Amino acid sequence: MKQIRIFDTTLRDGEQSPGCSMNLKEKLQLAAQIDELGVDCIEAGFAASSPEDFRSVTEIAKSVKNAYVVSLARALKSDIDKAYEAVQHAAKPMIHTFIATSDIHMEYKLKMTPDQVLDKVTEAVSYAKSKCDQVEFSAEDASRTRPEFLWEVCQRAVDAGASVVNLPDTVGYATPAEMTVMIKGVKDHVKGIDDVIISTHCHNDLGLALANSLAAIEAGARQVECTVNGIGERAGNCALEEVAMILKTRQDYYQASCRIDTKQIYRTSRMLSAIIGVPVAPTKPIVGKNVFAHESGIHQHGVLSNKSTYEIMSRKDIGYPEQRMVLGKHSGRHAFKAEVANMGYHLTEEELNDAFHRFKDLADKKKDISDRDIESVIMGQQSSQITPYYSLKAFNANVGSLVSAMACVQLNRDEDKSIIEQVAKGDGPIDAAYSAINNIIGVDAQLESYQINSISEGVDAQGEALIKLSCEGKYYTGRATSTNIIDASLMAYINGVNQIISRNKSEQI
Repeated sequence: MKQIRIFDTTLRDGEQSPGCSMNLKEKLQLAAQIDELGVDCIEAGFAASSPEDFRSVTEIAKSVKNAYVVSLARALKSDIDKAYEAVQHAAKPMIHTFIATSDIHMEYKLKMTPDQVLDKVTEAVSYAKSKCDQVEFSAEDASRTRPEFLWEVCQRAVDAGASVVNLPDTVGYATPAEMTVMIKGVKDHVKGIDDVIISTHCHNDLGLALANSLAAIEAGARQVECTVNGIGERAGNCALEEVAMILKTRQDYYQASCRIDTKQIYRTSRMLSAIIGVPVAPTKPIVGKNVFAHESGIHQHGVLSNKSTYEIMSRKDIGYPEQRMVLGKHSGRHAFKAEVANMGYHLTEEELNDAFHRFKDLADKKKDISDRDIESVIMGQQSSQITPYYSLKAFNANVGSLVSAMACVQLNRDEDKSIIEQVAKGDGPIDAAYSAINNIIGVDAQLESYQINSISEGVDAQGEALIKLSCEGKYYTGRATSTNIIDASLMAYINGVNQIISRNKSEQI
């Protein structure tokens, strides 16, 4: 049985996807969950790209307990110095250095000759190895690199001491057959390659990221680089949950396994979605809400007779929440704690107390509490970690078919404990309320997206508001839940604005 390493790059390549940026608290929260998921490596960021990224990589390196913590670095000594300075605090540090190797990249992007690139490979890997025992080298755009030159590049990396050689399909151009030929070519022509790990990093521009990663495994790759929910630049990356579940479900075929605790998959997917404000498509493999739903009468009959007729995986395999006990306004802390533990969440006493108070508030508004409701209570704690410079005091919204929508909003300002009120008109009650909030706070925020999702069923179901704001070229995600969707919408917007204020204040220090 081959052991496949899972290299998670959600916090680096994933975050580079437009609108998927995260603040430090969110990155630390997600890094802890990804570590709990059981990945082998966490690429925490690109330390040399900005002071903010450097700080993120440093703090993640200090906090992660099990996985290698990796920083990306160009084939430059200055980048490698920054990368090591950030990851040196990790229990298991790693440097990931790269340079482009395809003709088109060397000519138009690097403006370097092949011989210059080869020298850079030797120099960068050797220098990184002098800093850190674990070094990964990536030949950017490997799938469009001339085979003979790729073999020479990989030979230089191996000779210089690389622990991992990564062969990315950077632009999602390759087919599975071509991936197989590329991996086998490197194995056949690079001396000492059997002593290092061959890795693959596939993008999904043509929808082949998973297929190409699996082809690479069959050809001899022992590491797959991927992201939670498949987020990433352009069409995204190979999805971590898909790799993990296909190795679990079709172990008979691939004769390979990985360390992923698949029961943490659903929770990790939901956490990322809440943080970046990008919902998972209903038909998304593994984690989409329709994966275990059956409408066809024939399918329903089959599933009721034997689930394996139409379900090749179990909800329990991915940690999908299933109701075990009915909780409500009369439920105590002990029952709530037991249900949280049964759902697989590990909360500190302080976190548990906060979640329980939120649960009791919800129970006063909602008759029956589902596991999805409890999950939203726990996920809502992430939003509460933002400094509440402003909070919602009260609101009133008026709307009709013959008059313009109008909203009156009152906010608590934490700085001087004052209550500020504004009235504004808009295209609807939400637009009017958001205009009133902007008038109070004075932040020039642009609403990029606004979504309302029902968390559970019934007339008293909670509404989850997910909004994305932009300000000065940066994106911010606000999230809130309530049985009143206007209430949830306003709290989500205020949460996003508080993040803007927090970032502005930190940049002034």
